[in-house]
Amino acid sequence: MSALEQLASWASALKAEHQHEQEWSQTWLSQTSPQQRREKGMSWFPIKVVEDGYGLGAYPFLFVENPRPMKGHAFQAGNPVSLFSQADTSFGERLIGTIGFVDDQRMKITFQCDELPDWIDNGKLGVDVLFDEKSFKEMFHALNFFINLEKGRLWEIRQCLFGERKQGKNDDVELPVLNHLNNSQQQAVHGILSQQDVAVVHGPPGTGKTTTLVAAIVELAKLDKKILITASSNAATDHLLQQCVQAGLKGVRIGNVAKVEEDNQAMTIDALLARDPDFKRIRELKKRAIEFKKMGGKYKRSFGKEEADQRRLLFQEAKNLQKEARDWEQYLIEKHIEESQVVAATLIGANHGLIKERKWDVVVIDEAGQALASACLVAIAHADKVVLAGDPHQLPPTVKSNQLVVKPLHTTLLDVVVKNNSEAVFFLDTQYRMNNTIMHFSNLKFYQERLKAHDSVQDQCWHEGQPPVVFLDTAGCGFEEQKGSEGESLQNEEEIRMILQHLERWSAGQHHGIAVISPYRAQVTRMQEALKDMPNLEVNTIDSFQGQEADVVYISLVRSNAEGEIGFLKDYRRMNVAMTRAKKGLIVIGDSATLANDSFYAQWMDWVEKSGGYVSAWEYMN
Repeated sequence: MSALEQLASWASALKAEHQHEQEWSQTWLSQTSPQQRREKGMSWFPIKVVEDGYGLGAYPFLFVENPRPMKGHAFQAGNPVSLFSQADTSFGERLIGTIGFVDDQRMKITFQCDELPDWIDNGKLGVDVLFDEKSFKEMFHALNFFINLEKGRLWEIRQCLFGERKQGKNDDVELPVLNHLNNSQQQAVHGILSQQDVAVVHGPPGTGKTTTLVAAIVELAKLDKKILITASSNAATDHLLQQCVQAGLKGVRIGNVAKVEEDNQAMTIDALLARDPDFKRIRELKKRAIEFKKMGGKYKRSFGKEEADQRRLLFQEAKNLQKEARDWEQYLIEKHIEESQVVAATLIGANHGLIKERKWDVVVIDEAGQALASACLVAIAHADKVVLAGDPHQLPPTVKSNQLVVKPLHTTLLDVVVKNNSEAVFFLDTQYRMNNTIMHFSNLKFYQERLKAHDSVQDQCWHEGQPPVVFLDTAGCGFEEQKGSEGESLQNEEEIRMILQHLERWSAGQHHGIAVISPYRAQVTRMQEALKDMPNLEVNTIDSFQGQEADVVYISLVRSNAEGEIGFLKDYRRMNVAMTRAKKGLIVIGDSATLANDSFYAQWMDWVEKSGGYVSAWEYMN
């Protein structure tokens, strides 16, 4: 498929995904009550305002608290939300804002207006998740931009990305000796430095992808390159920036940070401004603006012309002071960005107003296999050179529509570049996480046996005398799958009981970190309830556990039915993610009678049996 054909297919698929999300969001908001939306994690209601004020840009913010803490809600930093009131005097009023911070109980919302409306004081407030129109607009714009390129540097990069132009190479660059890296990691750093257009770091699980990226970024900074580091999520962006700063680079974070930990706080624009000696003047301007607003707000609604003129003058002066504060902030922000060696933003955040007009010598995209291609193009539109890092054999980006027309979105830019630019792909071949046996099947099926376990991990075990990989086969035990309580997912109660029995038998006296994961949300919810009193235990979906690891990992596959249907277990990349989270022990619970209908799982079960890890669940029935 040519560059233009691939871009056009992404645009068409993105249009269908956009329409699906838009229609779903509109229907959901119009046909459900706040209580129903709250139960689904799509709304917080009622909420309590615990703080208000004016933040960056002199825009107002609210810090709100949910009296009913919620895990698994749909709110994410950087996403739009709608603040509403159910009070009689303000029913139907809504105000659009953006999340700056959110956890299970608290949320900070910033609003792009001069002042908050009076109805906020009436109480009975709630906040809804909103359809993220801005992200789609940015992606459509990027696709259209790259489709219509006919010449110039970005046209050259486009052609290289799709294998329609030969890669340029800089043979004059001095390649450093980096003794803290292994051979494949050093080759990746050298490739990033010498490739003129595009370079790819293919990092299978546990191979030190982030370590390699940071080493390359440090070397690029030594060459005085201006570097933008990005990822699709706030968490991945923050993590990479933190590692760069720990390596001695000066960095700044643009946009909304998901949850700014103490170690990361110093990297945000807000924190940099707060430490700047000139920021005192901005504080004074904001303070005076608030005072003028308060003075203007004291006037009653029924007053004469003289009072009305005075009120108008007070509000005008407040606006003038706010504008002056914003101008000063813009100047200081520009200064700090110029002084930084690395600037970090999410892919969509690469078009943030503070950096939208900037060009970067190098744009680094981490976790590129989890990002929509169109989101990557938003960042690449600012690049003179592109570095992609990730693993095309792990989970692709989330696509909410299940229509066939959106299938092209599952093909990522990383997939395309790896396929078309083998000379620019640098494979990290040594992993530092898994026992050799745990690694074996994934290495065989996904990595052409190019992966090897480092000496420090290849023989580590979770329990003396037990095989590193165990399959607990529930065939014939009557462990049938059921619909979850919400009817939208699947669960298997007997598999949970099997996990409990296995934990009780083998974990006594052990001090391993243990994770229990499943592809099905309903199963995870039930496991969280059943295993809440177990120490050193994390329970999560496979998708959410991507990028993490544990000494021992249990995988509950759930599917058990007479029809042999396995649903989205057919996305083998999900199983690759699941099986490569474990360091010392991997225990998989499933029904061989159901799984054997699929060749991938049939091969895996044959391999487990030959390696001595097959156990019938009948052994645990009593």
